Amino acid sequence: MGKTSKISGFYKQSPEERLKIVCEFSGLTEEEASCIGATGALSLDAADRMVENLIGVMEVPMGVAVNFLINGRDYLIPMAIEEPSVIAAASNSAKMAREGGGFATSSTGPVMMGQIQAVGIKDPNGARLNILEKKEEIIKRANEVDPILVKFGGGAKDVEVRVIDTPQGKMVITHLVVDCRDAMGANAVNTMAETVAPYIEELTGGHVYLRIISNLADKRLMRAKAVFPKEAIGGEEVVDGILAAYHFAAGDPYRAATHNKGIMNGVSAAVLATGNDTRAIEAGAHVYASRSGIYRPLSCYEKNANGDLVATIEIPMAVGLVGGATKTNPIARAAVKILGVKSATEMGEVFAALGLAQNFAALRALATEGIQRGHMGLHSRNVAIQAGATGDQVDKIARIMVREKKVRADRAKELLDELMAG
Repeated sequence: MGKTSKISGFYKQSPEERLKIVCEFSGLTEEEASCIGATGALSLDAADRMVENLIGVMEVPMGVAVNFLINGRDYLIPMAIEEPSVIAAASNSAKMAREGGGFATSSTGPVMMGQIQAVGIKDPNGARLNILEKKEEIIKRANEVDPILVKFGGGAKDVEVRVIDTPQGKMVITHLVVDCRDAMGANAVNTMAETVAPYIEELTGGHVYLRIISNLADKRLMRAKAVFPKEAIGGEEVVDGILAAYHFAAGDPYRAATHNKGIMNGVSAAVLATGNDTRAIEAGAHVYASRSGIYRPLSCYEKNANGDLVATIEIPMAVGLVGGATKTNPIARAAVKILGVKSATEMGEVFAALGLAQNFAALRALATEGIQRGHMGLHSRNVAIQAGATGDQVDKIARIMVREKKVRADRAKELLDELMAG
């Protein structure tokens, strides 16, 4: 039997035992495993080369979401996050999704856009056509500065031009469409945009200011779908409750913000674990959610003819396997190995499935026992630790607070004092 991400009782194991299971699944070496299992794996010397004015390293817990079956393949997904219940919820959702065949994903490819802003043009629409007439020359000049990317099938592929109205008058915005292959693309796209900027000035008679990548990656969309059999998730009443929660978000941006936050709980945690840019992903996702002019959910829920719940998501996902912290941070390198993806596109699709699983978990909790029950059960341990509890005291205090429904710092301190008093 082949390896599987469906692991019963994973959460019951010790951290050391969990890491051993992950090593067996993903083939981590002893050195890579020790990097994950030890604190301070990112040395100050390495970190000092990553950012400016370094004073230390902020560590975030990293766990693994289990049970994921995506396009017929098993995945363990590393997630770096400080919030309790997130990883457990994703794993539970993935387990239920397996009952319907797991997740199916697709994408549009690793395409990003660089924007070149030209101003002070007397005939902006005429300038737009001038640029389009020289599209092939612009593409040629852009690709000359990154022959390696072109060698691997990427590079500048197209040119788009828009004339936009602004408080400072009309601007001509050239979009350089770039296939980034397995890179996130910022460095390549920015270099290409800067290279062709003088030529844009020559063609338009205007002045170029900004020449930079756009983080609205609407040409780099990742899609995921899962069918949750009604019997696997609690019956028709639960299906209807989830649909009601979704339609609430579809009609109200206040709710949609929290709905999408649930998606990003999963996505951002995996993006961070693999050393990718969480800020770029989050910015692109939220703008994409607003593309209709109204902020809406990134996911969609429907009921099929059998009464099962059909969940789908479409989200921009500019992640990479080369460059940045994915290579310089040893923990990120190990996380990518655990994930086991072969391309940046595959990584983005897996993250889309994770975001959908996370979102489904939140909606199901809201439609059944409420979000607090599971969340506070895990949060109670953090509260106990903050009160000064250690070892077995943590679980004892946590259990009492959950039973009493009083997960508060003051109650944790009272309970700790009682335990200390004997």
